[in-house]
Amino acid sequence: MSQTVMNDAETSASTETAALSFKASEKIVYENNKLHKRLCRQVGQAIGDFNMIEDGDKIMVCLSGGKDSYALLDILMTLRERAPIKFDIVAVNLDQKQPNFPDHILPAYLKQLDIPFHIENQDTYSIVKRLIPEGKTTCSLCSRLRRGILYRVADELGATKIALGHHRDDIMETFFLNMFFGAKIKGMPPKLQSDDGKHIVIRPLAYVKEADTERYAQVKNFPIIPCDLCGSQENLQRKQIKGMLREWEKKHPGRVDNIFSSLSTVVPSHLMDSALFGFKDLKATGEAMANGDIAFDEEPCSTPTTISSVIPLRTDD
Repeated sequence: MSQTVMNDAETSASTETAALSFKASEKIVYENNKLHKRLCRQVGQAIGDFNMIEDGDKIMVCLSGGKDSYALLDILMTLRERAPIKFDIVAVNLDQKQPNFPDHILPAYLKQLDIPFHIENQDTYSIVKRLIPEGKTTCSLCSRLRRGILYRVADELGATKIALGHHRDDIMETFFLNMFFGAKIKGMPPKLQSDDGKHIVIRPLAYVKEADTERYAQVKNFPIIPCDLCGSQENLQRKQIKGMLREWEKKHPGRVDNIFSSLSTVVPSHLMDSALFGFKDLKATGEAMANGDIAFDEEPCSTPTTISSVIPLRTDD
């Protein structure tokens, strides 16, 4: 009798464990689907807000082997199937001949996706290492070399747009780098024209958080290839900025989101750049001005007070 009771208890426990495991699996699938939908929505919104992709475009997606470029390619392939317009995708990787680079991974991955791709072989690694002293950051020279090569490849492939995998956090970090070390209010635009006027560069991940691309890479099990160039330099100022932003996110939730939103809500009349606003020509015309100063500004950042800001008028009896 007791053996039967024990068997029933074990069966019940096993069934309960299986049910819990099933529920946990369902939740994981649900969260993963939600993440994919969010990424598609944010990328689609960025594309629409800045008119990044138009009917008939051929998009050259720059694939480095990092989590962000993998996510960019994956989401653009999804949107291509759903979009009301037609556009083509060609994936391009610049093999910079850095030591221990597994050059077989990306071709195998792209063949599996069955999309057009091109591997450009250029030994920029040796050039950078030869010209940049040990201990100095290589970003400036490395990025210039990459940019020139990718513009040439875009011409050869007939690409109308060049898509890069920079996300929201990259944009924020660049903004603060320029402010702190370059003394200018300048970020990383979601869409830009090359200096020769021949190419358009787009950043469809502009609204996407890095935390989401990290999680998405885990979900999709992308074959990540570590970089031995700029991303591995511990003394990068960008890493210090990244740490600052993460600290803000922990201690002051919403602060980073507000700063990012401010990049799209700029009021030149309330800054100090005379090239953007004609301060010298300002005169009292007696006519209302949309961006003019008002007597009492709203103060969303002021400390709330317990005393009412409205003083009631006393009426005589």
